Order: sequence, then C-alpha cells, then structure tokens
Amino acid sequence: MILTTTPTVEGKQIVNYHGIVFGEVITGINFVKDFFAGIRNIVGGRSGSYEDELQKARENALRELEQRAAEKGANAVVGIDIDYEILGQNNGMLMVTASGTAVTVV
Repeated sequence: MILTTTPTVEGKQIVNYHGIVFGEVITGINFVKDFFAGIRNIVGGRSGSYEDELQKARENALRELEQRAAEKGANAVVGIDIDYEILGQNNGMLMVTASGTAVTVV
C-alpha cells in the first residue's frame, strides 16, 4: 500500500477512486507521564513520553487508514492529512485522525 501526502504518485497513474478513508485513534496519557511532563516543562527539555505516545497514535491512525483503504480495494492512499486534537480540558485524551483518498494506481 502506497501512502502519500501528495495528490498523485509519481510514475503511477490513478485508474480508480474508492472514496475518502479515515483512521482515528483516541489515546489517554496517564498520570505518571503527565507528572513527569510537568516537571520537564519547569526545568526545560523535551517530553519523551508524550513524543512516544504521539508517534504511536499517529502510526496506529495510519495503519487503520491503510486497512480501510484495502477493504475498499485500493492499493494507495493519496492526499493524506493528519490532524491532532486534545479532547476536553485537562483529561489527557489525544485524538489523532488521518484522512486521504483511497485509489488504485498502476
């Protein structure tokens, strides 16, 4: 499966459009990570635990998008966009959404 943010795949021709596909992941950040991230904010530096959680959520959203495209008979997804959203206030929930157009390329 080819996944790309571009509207086309270089060297390939889109021969069929299967529609828009999505992959959504909602993940919670636990108290321990929140606590250490708060300390990291005070003393400076990057929050590795949050970065790891964000990376996992993004990979899972892309995997789900790929699976849904395959179910429609596609072999590529073009125009992929990834959005991040924090749900609620101070509840530690992160939503990652990946969307794109499922296509068949040759």
